Amino acid sequence: MYDPTRLRTFLSVAQTLSFTQAARRLGLRQSTVSQHVRRLEEATGRQLFTRDTHSVELTEDGEAMLGFARRILDVHEQAAQFFTGTRPRGRLRFGASEDFVLTRLPEILERFRHEHPEVDLELTVELSGILHERLAAGRLDLVLAKRRPEDPRGELVWHDELVWIGAPGLRLDPNRPVPLIVYPPPGITRALALRALEREGRQWRIVCTSGSLNGLLAAARAGLGVMVHSRGLIPPGLVRMPERAGLPEPGEVDFVVVHGRRRPSAQGAADALASAILAGGDRLHRGGRG
Repeated sequence: MYDPTRLRTFLSVAQTLSFTQAARRLGLRQSTVSQHVRRLEEATGRQLFTRDTHSVELTEDGEAMLGFARRILDVHEQAAQFFTGTRPRGRLRFGASEDFVLTRLPEILERFRHEHPEVDLELTVELSGILHERLAAGRLDLVLAKRRPEDPRGELVWHDELVWIGAPGLRLDPNRPVPLIVYPPPGITRALALRALEREGRQWRIVCTSGSLNGLLAAARAGLGVMVHSRGLIPPGLVRMPERAGLPEPGEVDFVVVHGRRRPSAQGAADALASAILAGGDRLHRGGRG
């Protein structure tokens, strides 16, 4: 009744909220993606998405299907591994960006370690820019991070809007430079924030720099200034700045998983973890909302 291929397509659309992006990720035609979703809706007898020419959103039944789809695919994968005897093993050097500190990524990693006990997982948490540098240098095997705008590499986990966030009630003086809370270079959101302000001719000053997300959040919650952040990952205690603040749109961002140099001893483990992240990608941003 619930074909695994259609369930994977459904999860890709749910994570990207885009039939076009899902088709690109899966290597399918957009018409095929639409057909898979339609067949799944026919099988359930429920509408899973509301969609028009501008947006795609999960319905309440679609939200419920997320959990069922993940569990069905998990069992399908476990059965395939059991009967083929191809359990990944070896050391896997995995890097995740600071953006995921407050999300449900630990749940995905815990489940991965439980299902793949022969894999020795080494986790590095760093800025996206630094992770990409280490991946290129061969010091990591797999990375989950923001993608630089000019970089086409990586499998899309989800696409999101960047927004300005700050403490509730924070007011910015339009006659003074914008107080910025930023990661140090080569932070991707830092570069996009500065580029947006300079494009609009807005003056700015940096009031806090920290390589730790918790450090940035402490400064933002104290009302020291504003920061650019993923709309789907707004942390508790902070809110999106209203339009009256007059801040320019900082743009959009892709969160991707990227493979490094293919080490034979880590390839199977890297592929398995990448698949787990892609299958559970909606947990990351939905679980991170505050």
